[in-house]
Amino acid sequence: MASDRDILPHWAKPTHYTLSLYDLEFGGNFKYQGTVAININIDNSEGWSELVLNAHQLKIHTAEIKTNQGISEAKDISYDEKRQRVTLNFGTTIQYKGEAVLTVKFEGTINNIMAGFYRSKYKPKGEVPASVAKDDEFHYMFSTQFESCDARRAFPCFDEPNLKATFDVDLELPEDQTALSNMPEKEVKPSKKPGFKTVYFDRTPIMSTYLLAWAIGDFEYVEAFTKRKYNGKNLPVRVYTTRGLKEQGRFALDNCHKIVDYFSEQFQIDYPLPKVDLLAVHEFSHGAMENWGLITYRTTAVLFDEKTSADSYRNRVAYVVAHELAHQWFGNLVTMDWWSELWLNEGFATWVGWFAIDHLYPEWNVWGQFVTESVQTAFQFDGLRLSHPIEVPVYDGLEVDQIFDHISYLKGSSVIRMLSAHLGEKVFLQGVADYLKAHKYSNATTNDLWSALSKASGKDVNSFMDNWIRKIGFPVVTVAEEPGQISIRQQRFLLSGDVKPEEDQTVWWIPLGLRTGSSVSAASIHKVQALTQKQDTIADVDESFYQLNKDLTGFYRTNYPPQRLAKLGESRHGLSVQDKIGIIGDAYATSVAGHGATPGLLALVENFQDESDYLVWSQILKDIGSVKSIFSGAEDISEGLKKFHLKLISPAVEKIGWEFKQGEGFLTGQLRAALILSAGLVGHKATVDEALRRFDLYISGEDKSAIHPSLRKAIFSIAVKERGESGFEAVQNEYLTTSSVDGREICLQSLGRVQTPELAQRFLSFIFSDKVAMQDKHSGTIVLATNSKVRIEVWKFIRDRWDTDVHPTLSGNLVVLERFLRFGLNKFSDAKIADEIKEFFKNKDNRGYDKGLDVIDDTIRSLDKYRRRDEGVVREWLKAKGY
Repeated sequence: MASDRDILPHWAKPTHYTLSLYDLEFGGNFKYQGTVAININIDNSEGWSELVLNAHQLKIHTAEIKTNQGISEAKDISYDEKRQRVTLNFGTTIQYKGEAVLTVKFEGTINNIMAGFYRSKYKPKGEVPASVAKDDEFHYMFSTQFESCDARRAFPCFDEPNLKATFDVDLELPEDQTALSNMPEKEVKPSKKPGFKTVYFDRTPIMSTYLLAWAIGDFEYVEAFTKRKYNGKNLPVRVYTTRGLKEQGRFALDNCHKIVDYFSEQFQIDYPLPKVDLLAVHEFSHGAMENWGLITYRTTAVLFDEKTSADSYRNRVAYVVAHELAHQWFGNLVTMDWWSELWLNEGFATWVGWFAIDHLYPEWNVWGQFVTESVQTAFQFDGLRLSHPIEVPVYDGLEVDQIFDHISYLKGSSVIRMLSAHLGEKVFLQGVADYLKAHKYSNATTNDLWSALSKASGKDVNSFMDNWIRKIGFPVVTVAEEPGQISIRQQRFLLSGDVKPEEDQTVWWIPLGLRTGSSVSAASIHKVQALTQKQDTIADVDESFYQLNKDLTGFYRTNYPPQRLAKLGESRHGLSVQDKIGIIGDAYATSVAGHGATPGLLALVENFQDESDYLVWSQILKDIGSVKSIFSGAEDISEGLKKFHLKLISPAVEKIGWEFKQGEGFLTGQLRAALILSAGLVGHKATVDEALRRFDLYISGEDKSAIHPSLRKAIFSIAVKERGESGFEAVQNEYLTTSSVDGREICLQSLGRVQTPELAQRFLSFIFSDKVAMQDKHSGTIVLATNSKVRIEVWKFIRDRWDTDVHPTLSGNLVVLERFLRFGLNKFSDAKIADEIKEFFKNKDNRGYDKGLDVIDDTIRSLDKYRRRDEGVVREWLKAKGY
């Protein structure tokens, strides 16, 4: 048995499960009864007396094992709560090798913590059958979330990714409700219980327990069919919702069938199941989950209303649909061998999800979006001393929830993009198709993928990718200029800027993407393609223009000399959107780390007043927002940066106007929403006045069309900031009454703009009331944390109400608790607060969110160093420039 991981005894392996759930309580304690018969291969010639499998928060009534020697009943059933296991002791040594059937009768609870088999509350639209579970205010739907290790909360099983098996599922439910599972319905039989039926589903392919799924509720659907034929038929594709919402599934549906066909072609393997169902779930801890054939989503990731949704959600729905469909091959058909290789699933699905959206919506410039959202966010986390390698050792499956993070998803996808750009997209996808064909219906490792890509490309992929996957961090490439040449040096990038020699041993293979020429328009790619040592000198570089890391395809920061940065700013009109984002992001990050300084960043973005691209503005506003946040403690600097921000943004916001024009591009609408929000919050008078005028018309009910759906966040945020208590109460009331699918999320984000400690505390108390679903409790907190006026209140609330509110409410689902803490506390730039946080959590059991606490600590201390180092030069620059 591998000693680097805590796994079940390897001599008992499941091959098939027959799972029946019945006597579900549609109210009260929400208990249910179940029977599971597991076909097991036993390979133990020494004799055995007990079997160990996973079970968590289940009560096992009886267990028996049937071999060709007869039936043995478990005499003793003992639970190991911490390791989430149950041991069935048969009271005697059984000398048996071969096929056996273990039958377990058990009881579970349909919980309300978004893990295992759980219930989610909602307010229905239209008539609801009397059988649907409800309490005073809400109705409930039932569904599952098993990844990573929560199938064991629903039924006793061998809950490890490489213990694949087939599944037969049947569910007992009221006759007027719908049951769904991975496979189509096989048959429906009347139940012994009057008014109930039992639905039997077809057998699944061989798969991991975490991909099993089922759901029960008052569902309806919209349907389409793939254009391609699969086994001679066009596949049915459906989006299921609770009653009254199905029409909002049309946009996802339209993307879904096209993407299934596109991936079937690209991966050279037909989609392997007879149907694709997408289900909108009212409470959901993640964005979505790729259960094979029954993909589950939070409502804002799959529903979109053409009339009432903000346009940004169009992009989100399209991408999340594509990401989860990618998993049907990459993850479901071929599964990572163990959780340490989670990145194989998530990094690839992230990259190929964007790849599909680029195919469907070329006008969205998704690679520009990828660079500003995914790559920059990955840099931020991987620049911490306490980051982890993409492929991270996981001893125990229960640790894995904390690596569903920006490293596995975003750094993983960023290095895949880098590799794909280097090998060429066609060759890369051929290698992926070969990998999928070689390992379908089984498990694979990172090395298996590298082997397939090496074969397809004729290059030794392992040699240049290994450090990217197995080593922590990423490099910064520092450039020095000499006549006609540049010298470049790589070292590990740390946000704190204090990399020690022993932390800087890795030599990364770095694709240079170096362009040079007499001008930006005359520039071409340099013949030297990669940096493969610590430093090098490159000749034939034209001083008139050169630039490293074209389109930011390489996962590294570039640190240019200050005068070169200024020149690149002057050449900006000849650069791609990705180039501009990369240069701005690098200038900010190298300032924080001390390789550069903040005045260089400010001087660079000053050039961008005439910028018209949303994605570039998105990067500028993010980085200037961070600088303002970090220096918010010094009043004179704060005032100067506010003037700088106002001058920078005024021409753009005045030019873009308030009206959405017919046929206008998606990105133009996004730019309008971003500029109005930013200008309004920084006090641009005309923007504030117009926002408040529209707000009053909307809230009074006089003119509900006064606020375009895509401007709700901007206008509500400005009103909360400017109007204080009356604005807060009006937006809070909008939260409680909105029927728009994205309305609640938007209101929570807007309420985070409060300006007084009293309103911040009121908002936090509201977040922890039962009016805000657990999945959304971090939404408002993220904005409070970025709000320098009141962010200290988040820390006070966590500290003062940890035992009464925060821990009791969130600790049932550690993913949610970790996310709440990390987003709520990582924006401070004062080491004293880091000390307080460390002290507070010192003697607590932090298992499940300890890595999040490390991220918070490292981030705050890095920002504190930066603030103290650059405060003087920022003050000086602002003064010299008249801000």
